[in-house]
Formats: sequence, structure tokens, C-alpha cells
Amino acid sequence: MTKKISLIGAGQIGGTLAHLIAIKELGDIVLFDVAEGIAKGKALDIAQSSSVEGFKVSISGTSDYEDTKNSDVIIITAGVPRKPGMTRDDLLSINLKIIKQVADGIKKTSPNAFVICITNPLDVIVMALQKYSSLPKNKVVGMAGILDSSRFKYFLSEELNVHVKKIKSFVLGGHGDTMVPMLELTTIDGKPLKELIQSGRFKKETLNNIIERTRKGGSEIVKYLEKGSAYYAPASSGVEMAESYLKNEGKILPCAAYLNGEYGEKDIYAGVPVKIGNKGIEKVVEVKLSENEKKEFSHSVQSVRELFEAAKKIDPSL
Repeated sequence: MTKKISLIGAGQIGGTLAHLIAIKELGDIVLFDVAEGIAKGKALDIAQSSSVEGFKVSISGTSDYEDTKNSDVIIITAGVPRKPGMTRDDLLSINLKIIKQVADGIKKTSPNAFVICITNPLDVIVMALQKYSSLPKNKVVGMAGILDSSRFKYFLSEELNVHVKKIKSFVLGGHGDTMVPMLELTTIDGKPLKELIQSGRFKKETLNNIIERTRKGGSEIVKYLEKGSAYYAPASSGVEMAESYLKNEGKILPCAAYLNGEYGEKDIYAGVPVKIGNKGIEKVVEVKLSENEKKEFSHSVQSVRELFEAAKKIDPSL
């Protein structure tokens, strides 16, 4: 039976998600947006590429949650991106209101869906989404770690002139300035990154610059675009998660998942490696962290906790 995938938010990420999902034929697509014309227009535009790309899926646009009923997967991009002069608390206040409406819509129409959230500030918004919707914690997850890891691997591949597929690495923790690249687990063409540094082939200073660039990866793109933020790489990352769920691939992917004691953290969402299969998050994978990585990860999670405290002040129902 054909799967149903609903995309909440028909902006740049939503439209790119729809296009990628159609080309991969992962399922029928419903593009939802409060601005119905944008959802309908993008759906029609993508549908008209079907004879060129050769895909056969249904794609429609709507502003009615009823049309998203009984979705297998829901990917949420609804919300506003951070604009110049806007504090993270301003962004949080606006996007909490939006995510509360989205959670209400999902709860009524697709309570069994696997829900992927891309809206920022990511870790706090996905946690609020789970609380507002009361959906099972293993079926509500945030997309950030795949994107952060992909950026880190790309920057390393460019610097070392090595194909990106030959680089293995994870970036964990909160999606923001405190994210933690797992340097001890990073390998370049099978060789540990630390060996390249010890041998002098790769300077520690260069690595530090790459880590900093990864942490500020989103804002670098915002600066270039001026009006808007990244959407191609975030969409690709969201699709990888959806595909692992729909095809029961059991991929190990870094995602913002609910922690209940893993990594020494409880009752919080943060970026960790998880196994995604047809039951949702089937397992939080605990990798061995160095003492420094443990400290950095704990600091990153603390930043998420502090922002969630700010969210509770904005909406005490959390």
C-alpha cells in the first residue's frame, strides 16, 4: 500500500522535501501550509515534472489538516527563520505558538505518524511538539545531527581533498553553537582523524576552524542569502530519516531524540545517534565519549535545558 507523507510548511524546505520525496517515490505527498496558494502552486509545479523525472506519486497542496489524515510520516518545517535583530527568545515565542497549532492538528488527524521536526530552535521545539501532541516519544524526533554531521564531513573533505563518502563522523548535542563533533570517532579513508593530526598532516588549528564553521554553518548561509536560510541540505537530511522509517532500514543516524538516562541525561531532547526502523526510534545508540566530549556534550545539553526553561516561561503549560 502506498505510504502517505505530509509536509507541514510549504516554504523552501517544504518544497524541496516534496521534490526529493517525489523523485524517490517514497509515498504520496500532501503539502500543507496556512498560505494555501503556495502549497497548491508548489504541488502542481512538482507534479508537472513527473513525466520528465518518471515518478508516479500523488502530490497535492492544502490548508486543511483533514487532508493530512492518517499520514505515515509528517515532516514539520512550519515556523519563521531567525531574522537580523531577533533574539532566540523572540524566535522561540513565535515558533512555540505555531508548533502548538501544528501539534493540535497532528494529534487529531495522524496520531500514529512518525513525526520529524525541522523547525528552530530545534531541540526545544521538538520537545514542545512532543508535549503538546502527547505522541509517543519514540515517534517524535528532530532533524539536526544529520545536517550538522554532513556539514562537518563536507568541510573536512574539502580541506583534505578526500571524497566525502570516505569520511565517517557524527556531530552530537544541541543544534547550535554548542554542538559537539565526535573527533575520537572521526575517520578519514579508514584512518583516525587524531592520527592525521599527530602526524602533522592536518593542523589542529585548521580542525578548530572547521568545527567553528560547522557550528555557524546555518548563519554563514543566511549571511549569503540575506533573505532566507538553508533548505537543500536540511531537506536531504529530513528525507534520509523518513526513508529509514518507511523502508525499515534501521540506519544509525544522529537526531534530536528523547533521552531517558542515556548519556547520563534524563527528560530532555538532544542530538544523539539513534536507530530508525519501522517502529520509529528503536534504540538510542550510546557511543563511547572521551572525557572532553562528555564535558562538551553535558554543556550542550545544559544549553538546551536553559532554553526549555525560557520556553516554559513563555508557555507555562509546558
